[in-house]
Amino acid sequence: MQERIWQLDFGRAAAVIAMVAFNWQVALDFFGVRAFDATQGFWWWFARATVATFVFIAGASMWLAVGKHGNKWAVMRGAKLFGIGLLITLVTWAFLGKGFVVFGVLHLIGLSTIIAVPFLRVSSNACLLAGAGIIVAGVWLSSVTFSFPWLLWLGFVPAGFSSIDYEPLLPWFGVFLLGLWLARVMCERSCDAFRRMQPARSPFLAAPVCFLGRHSLAVYLLHQPLLVAALSLAGAIH
Repeated sequence: MQERIWQLDFGRAAAVIAMVAFNWQVALDFFGVRAFDATQGFWWWFARATVATFVFIAGASMWLAVGKHGNKWAVMRGAKLFGIGLLITLVTWAFLGKGFVVFGVLHLIGLSTIIAVPFLRVSSNACLLAGAGIIVAGVWLSSVTFSFPWLLWLGFVPAGFSSIDYEPLLPWFGVFLLGLWLARVMCERSCDAFRRMQPARSPFLAAPVCFLGRHSLAVYLLHQPLLVAALSLAGAIH
């Protein structure tokens, strides 16, 4: 069995830790413990850097995994993640109502994994240009509002829309493609490029962090209920 690339697990874990830190602030604000504004300034950039790290690594990991497991793996993996995303939509709609997750990061990575399959057949330059173009289009779309909600998943945001987790295909699919592109270029330039990045096991000090990276999906699904439980035990939720 091919060794995991510990550097990717480490990067994914760093994003997990950043996500938990950010969502802790959001939870404190939601339950009225402390005000928190994530719409501007440092925390706005912090949230987007965290999402970008997740999505970029997902794109790079897809290229490596498809080389081992084939395109069918990508479709199955993407469908699984998108399905979990739909469950999160239902749960947040039931518990939160307004602001529930319509198209969050799991919807994004799941659908991106599926629709990126055709990009495996195009040139690396075409993949790079497509990724950059999608990011530019998404940044432009983020400054415009629309009167219909049907293309919300794509990045066409209706006026007054709000969600606790909204990551549309434009621009984020572009970031996914850039991750796929970088992994592909590294492999094309040297088939041993990633092998040189993966010793038999991660460095001792990095091992606990890499463990989080290997189980990032479980951490993503469990950390919010655990945060709520912690606040409840601390008496912050009445």
